Amino acid sequence: MIIITEKRKSKSYPLIERKVVRIMIKGIESITLFSENAKDLADFYKDKVGLKMTLEAEVGEEGGNLFGFEFEGGPGLYIMDHSEVKGKQKEPERIIFNLEVDDIEENVKRLDEAGVKKIKDTYHMQNYGFIATFEDADGNYFQLVQIRVSDS
Repeated sequence: MIIITEKRKSKSYPLIERKVVRIMIKGIESITLFSENAKDLADFYKDKVGLKMTLEAEVGEEGGNLFGFEFEGGPGLYIMDHSEVKGKQKEPERIIFNLEVDDIEENVKRLDEAGVKKIKDTYHMQNYGFIATFEDADGNYFQLVQIRVSDS
């Protein structure tokens, strides 16, 4: 948020001062994962994780692939080819995104059965909920989270 104080003189009033509040960042619009092979990574999220693909397009002069997964009331996840990305993620802990689920036990079991590599089994974080961490086909980490509603 930025607060700007404007001062103006006018014929009717010698000095008018007002504060204008501008909100610069409104929220996260989307998360984009860049990959050497966006199709394979998008297929992983569609087939193994179970996300619903809502967009498939070619972008740029070289016809790179773009895949989108959109969710209710939150930012979308996009996967796109990038010529500068090679191989697997070298620091997967640096950025981890969370996918919210209603039943973490059921979803962890489903990902286990699909052969998704589990990094950390389900654990409880006080005042938050339950979390399980997995690795995708490019070596990025993502988490399933089941938020606990407070009883108070």
